[in-house]
Amino acid sequence: MYQRILVPVDGSSTSNRGLSEAIQLAKITGGRLRLVHVIDELSFALSMDAYSGYTGDWLKELRASATTLLEKGRAQAAAEGVAADVVLCDTFKGTVNDQVIAQAVSSQAQLIVLGTHGRRGLGRWVMGSSAEHILRLSPVPVLLVRAPEEQAKAEFESFTLPVGEVASQ
Repeated sequence: MYQRILVPVDGSSTSNRGLSEAIQLAKITGGRLRLVHVIDELSFALSMDAYSGYTGDWLKELRASATTLLEKGRAQAAAEGVAADVVLCDTFKGTVNDQVIAQAVSSQAQLIVLGTHGRRGLGRWVMGSSAEHILRLSPVPVLLVRAPEEQAKAEFESFTLPVGEVASQ
């Protein structure tokens, strides 16, 4: 049961918590992990904003960061005796959730373990929820691992939408 576990990672605390849970599950079942990171249009746009004074290749920087993130995840799994392979999706073909589901299908995953912020209400409406889309569209079971309540509350309270602006999902 659950021999092939797909784990989307993005470096956030919730993603790291999902990875830790997936490692523990793989240890119990004797399974292996596939760690996947998706560079999409939003992450590319945000990197352009974050490095606005930087004249280098943003996509190259994103790929380098993603590769480091994936290798750290693989090392964390290996330290616990769990085999893991890594996949970097950087083709901009579809949304994050579409690419995660495509990876689940192509790798014949039996489970997706996913960290989620557990946003509700306005925070969920404004920020959207890749986890919710994956949960609704996944052809395999999904284990959602939430952030601790105090962390989710702090992240929600730190989010502000300027007056007069409307965010889209």
